[in-house]
Amino acid sequence: MDLSFSPEDLAFRDEVRAVIRDEYPTELHGKIDEGEELSKDDFLKWHKVLAAKGWIAPAWPKQYGGTGWNSVQRYIWSEETARADAIRLMPFGLSMVGPVIYTFGTEEQKARFLPGILSGDVWWCQGYSEPGAGSDLANLRTKAERFTGEDGKEYYRVNGQKTWTTMAQHADWGFFLVRTDPASKPQEGISFLLIDMNSPGVTVRPIITLGGEHEVNEVWLEDVIVPVDQRIYDENKGWTCAKFLLAHERTGIAGVAASKRGVERIRAVAKSEQDGGQPLIANPFFKRKIAELEIDLAALEFTELRTLAGEASGKGPGPESSLLKIKGTEIQQRLTELALEAAGHYGAPYFRSFGEGDNESAIGPDYSRRVAPTYFNMRKTSIYGGSNEIQRNIIAKMVLGL
Repeated sequence: MDLSFSPEDLAFRDEVRAVIRDEYPTELHGKIDEGEELSKDDFLKWHKVLAAKGWIAPAWPKQYGGTGWNSVQRYIWSEETARADAIRLMPFGLSMVGPVIYTFGTEEQKARFLPGILSGDVWWCQGYSEPGAGSDLANLRTKAERFTGEDGKEYYRVNGQKTWTTMAQHADWGFFLVRTDPASKPQEGISFLLIDMNSPGVTVRPIITLGGEHEVNEVWLEDVIVPVDQRIYDENKGWTCAKFLLAHERTGIAGVAASKRGVERIRAVAKSEQDGGQPLIANPFFKRKIAELEIDLAALEFTELRTLAGEASGKGPGPESSLLKIKGTEIQQRLTELALEAAGHYGAPYFRSFGEGDNESAIGPDYSRRVAPTYFNMRKTSIYGGSNEIQRNIIAKMVLGL
């Protein structure tokens, strides 16, 4: 694997930097660096800019609207957007259901659903986890019963509950795993359905996080009627789609470029003077924690580069995506722990009402404004996309043959 950039790569990097400098929406500047909660409109502003330029789907095949970039160009793109503190686009359409549709869907399904994902006109959510079926996803109980309608067409009647459904309050459509054959083995009786979130019987109820944000939801499905032509791939073979999607999701969860930018922020904070007059970086114990984190992050980056090189040669994400997911989320959590440690008592959430409300009377430096809610929110990363314990089982089976 050649880690040096060619003249063409350097020219592409300069082009990316120019696009971010000239076209990134002005009103979004500083929102990531300051830890502000992002709205749907915030995500769509950047999405629309990239969609108009044809840069919205770096990993998609060119025939479906992708950029045609190679693995090095995609790496440069992720590095430069993180370096500029550009917001990360919502993955549910672009990185999750989109690849499932163009890989397993019919030509009619591709024509119907892919354009809205690329344009940003259709917002998606993921209906996987259920109460009692999160890490052990194959135990899901949401059922879909097939029937013939009065018009002679085939439908499913869907009943069940999903939870931790991110941004479902904004979603136009959702992709759901449902049980279509309760008599078969768990993984063999599941189908992958696309459901219009405005369908009668779909109810979205908010779950407010410890940080005070409305990010996740529970979704109730009560006698929701779904046409069979909104099923992706074969009936009872949805687990194939689910595994494919999760491999792509876990690779994206690693967030190497964003974590590198996070380390830079921690270093900047640690070099500023604290209450006692000494910068935190002068503390050898804190300095060592940063160094250890940087070493682990460098190792993770090389693993990600090997994965990208494999994808460039035609190999899809395999068990290495589990490695990326484990180490990536552990590093993200350690970053929030260091940020909270750097803020010290100023990070106490009651000083700043979780970063909301009356900040005029808030105590302490600005960088401590949202360290507590960010810390709480990032506890989830080692669970979603398949818990890290499950990922270790996958590695033991697929890599070690245990």
